[in-house]
Amino acid sequence: MAPNCSRWPLTLALCGGYFLVLLDVTVVNVALPHIGSDLQAGSTGLAWTVDAYSVPLAALLLASGAIGDLIGHRRVVLLGLFGFGTASVLCALAPTITVLVAARASQGSGAALMLPGTLALLVDNALDEASRNQLVGAWAAISGAALPSGPVIGGLLVQAAGWRAVFWLSVPVIALALVPVLRLSGAAPQQRPERNVDWIGAALLVSALTCLVTAIIQAPTSLVPAMVLAAVAMCALIAFLVAEQRTAHPLLPVPRDVRCPLGLASLVAGLMNLCALGGLFLLTQVFQDVHRLKPLAAGLLILPAMLPLPLLGAPVGRLSTRIGVWRASALGAVIAAAGMAGIAATLTDTGAGYIALGLFLALWGVGLGTLTPPIVTAALKATPDAPGLASGASNTARQTGGALGIALFAAIAGSPADPGFSSHSTALFIGAAVLFVLTGLLCLGSARTRRPRLS
Repeated sequence: MAPNCSRWPLTLALCGGYFLVLLDVTVVNVALPHIGSDLQAGSTGLAWTVDAYSVPLAALLLASGAIGDLIGHRRVVLLGLFGFGTASVLCALAPTITVLVAARASQGSGAALMLPGTLALLVDNALDEASRNQLVGAWAAISGAALPSGPVIGGLLVQAAGWRAVFWLSVPVIALALVPVLRLSGAAPQQRPERNVDWIGAALLVSALTCLVTAIIQAPTSLVPAMVLAAVAMCALIAFLVAEQRTAHPLLPVPRDVRCPLGLASLVAGLMNLCALGGLFLLTQVFQDVHRLKPLAAGLLILPAMLPLPLLGAPVGRLSTRIGVWRASALGAVIAAAGMAGIAATLTDTGAGYIALGLFLALWGVGLGTLTPPIVTAALKATPDAPGLASGASNTARQTGGALGIALFAAIAGSPADPGFSSHSTALFIGAAVLFVLTGLLCLGSARTRRPRLS
């Protein structure tokens, strides 16, 4: 892509689109109690309100990157922007939970088309190495602000204008972002290596993840159909792995010698998001339905858990250099486990003050902020000559883990109206703390066995 004569409008447009993609992972959570009340949606409907976005985002990321390489990232980003904006309008106008879930799925598909191409277009638009580093830094900074902004922005919008405002927010941002991207139409396309798209693999991956998430969400009320769906998901996953081995253009072309370290880093990233997004899904409901907090107060109470993520990148990077990425990852997992255990102890005690709960939320956030950078670095070190491969594997694992976490937490906790909701929520946070401890032990084991390469 030839450099744009005015880079900052394009930079703001692409970063704004990327910000919306990440923001919509968390901003809707604060609105869930109001969506449930207005559209008469139970726990299943609320889980799908979030997962209908997360599932296509996770399943289509790899295919979207390949499509962008094949036909040009500008076209794919434009398609994603149009799709995301249109779906946002449909979400805001949805009269029923079924329509909302369908619109959220379209929104997630648009997000998947946008996400890989935003960084590619920024890099293509750079004039030189210094400009490229500046643009990538802006892109990373904006992405780091998305997660902590979500609960607060969501709380403000829901409290001031209702839950539909959460979706209307995207419309003017998308409209403004389209203008500078459309202006790139006269630029000469950059030569990219020819790469076909593994459509069969993409379809199998979407089928596997959709069936598995559906099975988890439906299991409490429809066990036999859920078991059938789980079996279909396993068959689709096996077929995907076989297809990836046989095609000349796999979605994830992982060399045999890096499958183990890259797979381990991706597994840890997936487990992290499983607990993080599953926990966030429950927190907003507990704060509003059990503690009876207003949406803005609930968003502000969640803020200590989200704020450390963008703030700890630089110091954790230095820590990883000193002690190794796997030991730093283990430290983050243990800190997150302590935070989640503390949250479990104070989560549903409506008679207690919020200071202790806020401190444990902050401790959880510090753990996540300590775990995230080194585990991403571990993936990059596993494939030093193919950073795009590491990024694709890590992002797909994280989005998949998040989708599964939301489904699991929703299925086990049940509806806030159920008598066992509070006790189930506490048990889930205890279980997540245990899972983080096991993840930390896994990272320590990898630090010992892979010390020459990754630590």
